[in-house]
Amino acid sequence: MEITPTALEGVMVLKPRRFGDQRGFFSETWNRRALGEAGLDIDFCQDNQSLSAQRGTVRGLHFQAPPVAQDKLVRCVRGRIMDVAVDIRCGSPTYGRWVAQELSAENGLQLLIPKGFLHGFATLTPDCDVLYKCSDYYAPETEGAVRFDDPDLAIDWGLEMKDTVLSAKDAEASAFADLDSPFTYQAVP
Repeated sequence: MEITPTALEGVMVLKPRRFGDQRGFFSETWNRRALGEAGLDIDFCQDNQSLSAQRGTVRGLHFQAPPVAQDKLVRCVRGRIMDVAVDIRCGSPTYGRWVAQELSAENGLQLLIPKGFLHGFATLTPDCDVLYKCSDYYAPETEGAVRFDDPDLAIDWGLEMKDTVLSAKDAEASAFADLDSPFTYQAVP
């Protein structure tokens, strides 16, 4: 597995190897030992799947607060998405900055988003299937959200804002300036 750091400490792009022939391909998308050897010792306990029928569907920006904060490993197995992580660790030198990575069935890339980051994605094609692993169980009482189109963040989602499809919850999310982040930055030794 090829692991590439991004501009945000802890957010990584993972590229699993694919072994292909005339039938298609085989790929090992997660291996605890291999990732542990790369310094990514994460204990995933829950897998989630979302299907977004319409192009322009935005899910996010979300987080779960401690003590049930989640690391996530996200991949798109049908269609194409723009996956986004935003640093919300108080005291971080990259607080409020974001990275985006296109994930698709074709490129096979995955984005690892650690605790302390907002996460969201936008569908760039119709009928997108997204799978992600989480390091803690879903706990709705700890959820937080920030508007995906917040001008303070100015995220490039790769689509026209007028074409977005949101849940009611995401449409009512708070502004980034109003976020009282429960995360604190701790430098990696």
